[in-house]
Amino acid sequence: MTLRRALILANFEKAAVRELAAELEPWLTERVDEVRLEGDIRGFSAELESLTVAERAALRPDLVVVLGGDGALLGAVRAFADEPVPTLGINLGHVGFLASTPATRWRDTLERVLAGEGVTEERARLEVEWGAEEDRGARAMALNDVVLQRGSHQGMVRASLWVDGVWVTNYRADGLIVATPSGSTAYSLSAGGPILEPNVDALVVTPICSQGLSNRSIVLDAKGELEVRVEGASGLVTLAIDGQAFHTLQRGDRVRLRRHPKPSRLLALPGLDPYRRLRDRLGWGGEHAPGNGPGVS
Repeated sequence: MTLRRALILANFEKAAVRELAAELEPWLTERVDEVRLEGDIRGFSAELESLTVAERAALRPDLVVVLGGDGALLGAVRAFADEPVPTLGINLGHVGFLASTPATRWRDTLERVLAGEGVTEERARLEVEWGAEEDRGARAMALNDVVLQRGSHQGMVRASLWVDGVWVTNYRADGLIVATPSGSTAYSLSAGGPILEPNVDALVVTPICSQGLSNRSIVLDAKGELEVRVEGASGLVTLAIDGQAFHTLQRGDRVRLRRHPKPSRLLALPGLDPYRRLRDRLGWGGEHAPGNGPGVS
């Protein structure tokens, strides 16, 4: 990978992020031609959205380094939704499924990335359209998930799920989550959904506190087009995209989802055990792998 221009996106609300950025910026400046540091990811994304396509292309970096947690990385991915940029997440958050590099290993990982030895994980994204049946004007992109949810003081949402124009089922629930493999370890997991490997070509649909006890998560082929129809609600229904963009839906509105043709490109340390993140983040397996010493039960 030839790197001339690097962009550091950081969540400056965290003191640890500010401290790491003060180390990282001069270190990276010595190794690439141009480095830009932004401490307000949402503000930077809004700035890009106000530019023309040509102006955005002129600012496009060869590498994005994100300092923060998974929320910061999701914001960085949104900033370059049209043309994904190789992105390295350095984790200073609570979980770090997407921001996979520990803060203690940032030098080692970046040295390997700059030497062309970084591993690129292609992560599927969702194209999202919503509005009335005849309205397809509102669009967005999601890396993790798309969620229909009731207001905090509202009654349950009634929604139906369709795949390629075929009715699947109806839901009466607090909400409904459609997650990519990357998003299967986020809200969907908390709601009882399964974990998908990142390279599985599938989507998972998980109801939130469904009134129908037989309603469970469904794993669907990502090549199909999903549609969620708002059949009714006693109040506000919100469409949440990656937990960062929120839109109000009305009865009769439809949310259409399909796999985005361009995946996000996340960078990871070479040789990283693909299951280590799950073990570390979810506390699986105790202290030792089977056969690797004491403590095996």
